[in-house]
Amino acid sequence: MQIPIAHPLIGQEEADAVLSVLASGTIAQGPVTTAFENEFAAYCGVPHAVAVNNGTAALHAALLAAGVGPGDEVIVPAFTFFATASSVSMCGAVPVFADVDGVTATIDPADVSAKITPRTKAVIGVHLYGQPCDAGALCEICSDNDLVFIEDAAQAHGATYKGRKAGALGDLACFSFYATKNMATGEGGMVTTASDEYDARLRRIINHGQSEKYLHTELGYNYRLTDIASAVGREQLKKIDGFNHRRQENAAYFNAHITAPGIVLPSVAAGRSHVWHQYALRLTEAFPLSREAFMAYLKEQGIGSAIHYPVPLNRQPLYRESSPCPVAEALAASVLSIPVHPAVTAEERAYICEAINGVSE
Repeated sequence: MQIPIAHPLIGQEEADAVLSVLASGTIAQGPVTTAFENEFAAYCGVPHAVAVNNGTAALHAALLAAGVGPGDEVIVPAFTFFATASSVSMCGAVPVFADVDGVTATIDPADVSAKITPRTKAVIGVHLYGQPCDAGALCEICSDNDLVFIEDAAQAHGATYKGRKAGALGDLACFSFYATKNMATGEGGMVTTASDEYDARLRRIINHGQSEKYLHTELGYNYRLTDIASAVGREQLKKIDGFNHRRQENAAYFNAHITAPGIVLPSVAAGRSHVWHQYALRLTEAFPLSREAFMAYLKEQGIGSAIHYPVPLNRQPLYRESSPCPVAEALAASVLSIPVHPAVTAEERAYICEAINGVSE
């Protein structure tokens, strides 16, 4: 038995949609991308969605639309993927790292408040592993301090916070459709917003700063998404709730059946729905194996695993002068993800639990 850590589910519907685009002759950005934008905006419950070619481009474009530039600071969580911080640096601004909550691993609003300075322009809250951050507290902090709140929802398609979907919680929200995400186009991304002004500026930024064809009013980039990728995205959007439901079933099974000592299982905060992009265990000193030995054991059993993420952003070489974030650093040293994706079968998830619980026997 081989159970990979990720397994994109691409079916005949996606293949047929791509063939239709190829036959149309419009394979770059066109009407299929417009349709995908409209459908994704409706799914998130916002007026606007702007398709881009990857999740990092989504973050960069959102920050630029918010006016982030040289001399500004943007507060980001120390425990997340590198692009959350590097997109800030791409704007010429400085990422300031806030620690994360020890239960949800999402950005700690109290530490955000402590890190605000006169140079702070925005806060990025990451919905880590598929669980929304405390968007309510962060929106309040940003409102009180005249800051822009940006959701990094790259791992949270369909997740909710107090009944509202990720993508409709901040001033701007950024999604990724990378191959391993809950819905995938291979590469791709989206920025959602309720603001007409942000929408208009985003569309200029991602298209060479053009206000109309061959009239460039600001510095922009070529961040457009193709109709080929959008065709896949439209079909994936139809399936995302089903994909997420299967992830939730797998996670619930793990929570009920993993009983090995020394493992802390992930939990879901009140008022939030989790879509389980990753199911991340935390190994304590009571666990009988080191993390590296445990990964080797799982590999021997045919079970994939991964570390998301082994080095916190405040300890990355590019940002090594940053201040300590002890919770993020402890998480980086102890987390381990196991397969939770919708291709994991009932038989496979039972086998995973048996293998993990067997470590202590």
